Amino acid sequence: MSESVEMYLITVARLRRADQPVPVALLAQGLGISPISANEMCRRLAERALVAYQPYKGVTLTTEGERLARRVLCRRRLWEVFLVEQLGLTPTDADEIACRLEHVTPDTLTERLAAFLAFPTHSPQGEPIPYDGRPEHLLPTHSLGSLPVGRRARIIEVSGADAPLQAFLRVHGLVPGAVITVLGAAADELLVAVGQRTLVVAHSIEADVRVTLLDSSVPDVLAVGTTA
Repeated sequence: MSESVEMYLITVARLRRADQPVPVALLAQGLGISPISANEMCRRLAERALVAYQPYKGVTLTTEGERLARRVLCRRRLWEVFLVEQLGLTPTDADEIACRLEHVTPDTLTERLAAFLAFPTHSPQGEPIPYDGRPEHLLPTHSLGSLPVGRRARIIEVSGADAPLQAFLRVHGLVPGAVITVLGAAADELLVAVGQRTLVVAHSIEADVRVTLLDSSVPDVLAVGTTA
C-alpha cells in the first residue's frame, strides 16, 4: 500500500464524527490538496473497496479500509509514545516525525515496539492506539494509590471523577497515556511526577486513576514528610 493511500485512509479515520461520511472538501483540507484531487482519489479508493464514496455526502471507510487505517494509526501513535518517553521530544515534534515513520514500519517492528512500550493505550496527545489482537493479559491494571514509591506507570483510565475534577486532572496531565512516577507518599496524599510536573494527589481520587506498571523505577526517593 502506497504512502498516499495510507494518508487518505488515516485522514478519513481522524476526521470522521460518529461514523458520518467525511465531506470531500474537509478531507482535501486535511490533506492540503485540492478538492478535485481528493475527489479523484476517493473514486480510486472506492474502486479498490477501501472506502464507500457517496457524491455530495463524502466517504466512509470499508471494513478493509478501516483495518488498514487502524494499522497505520497504531504505528504512528506508538512512535509518538516512543519519541516522547524515550527520547524526550515534545508531543508536537514527535507527531511530525511519527507521521513519516508510520509509512516505513513493518508489522514485526510494530509488534516489538508495542511490547517494549508495555502496550500503551493512548498517544502523548491522548489519542487512542488501535491494536488488533492485543493480548489483554499483558495489561494488568492497578489503582494509582496501590503503587509503591519509586514506581513508574502509564495511566490507562481516569473514571469516576466529576466534571470539574476531570478538568483539573487534564490540566495537570493526568490523562490516559501519560506516564506517572510516584515520588513520595503520606497518610492522605501522594506526590507524583507527570512529565516535568510534580503534583500532590489526594487519596480520595487515587481509585479513579487506573494504571499499568512500567519496568523502570526512580531510585532514591523519599516519602513525603520524611527526612534523609
